[in-house]
Amino acid sequence: MGVRGKSPFRDYILILIGASIMGFAIKNIGLVTGGASGVAIILKKQFGVPLWLTNTAINIPLFAAAAKLKGWSFIKRTLLATVTLSVSLYVIPEMPFLMDDLFLTALFGGLITGAGAGIVFACQATTGGTDMLAAIIRRWLPHYTLAQILQVLDAAIVLIGAGIFGVTYALYALIAIYAVSKVSDGIIEGMKYSKVAYIISD
Repeated sequence: MGVRGKSPFRDYILILIGASIMGFAIKNIGLVTGGASGVAIILKKQFGVPLWLTNTAINIPLFAAAAKLKGWSFIKRTLLATVTLSVSLYVIPEMPFLMDDLFLTALFGGLITGAGAGIVFACQATTGGTDMLAAIIRRWLPHYTLAQILQVLDAAIVLIGAGIFGVTYALYALIAIYAVSKVSDGIIEGMKYSKVAYIISD
């Protein structure tokens, strides 16, 4: 049975759950793993800008572009996911853990974030930011999955973060990005109703 159900209401509930899971991971397992959240963590570290404010501001131009390219159904779902993520970043208490062990932070941060992202992606939505940018790019690169495109975009942001948090921190963040990509891809691909294989042979 697929993650995405026949009922739009069920999809919306799953989007709320997925985005909230991501919000918890970003707020409390705070590696710079790319995306709007990665930019938000960098700006919070450097200038004290709240996470939710940066996440909201980054999405304004991306929503304008996606409205023309992706259609109203995608926009509705993504708007719900984006608002839920921003609200989660605002209301979830900050109680960071695992911060003394970067490997566990990277591993579990990636697993939890990937689970939330996979649920959102499977419901034909994104949480905005580079997720939405990846969805727009995939329009021209359909042979790559959303998670694969996102992996490249996130890696670029991590390189920027390396200059602020250090190379060691950035290398652990790459582990987290890989975990996010594998888990989210696994949720999307593993929950599909069917698969097809083409055999080209004489």
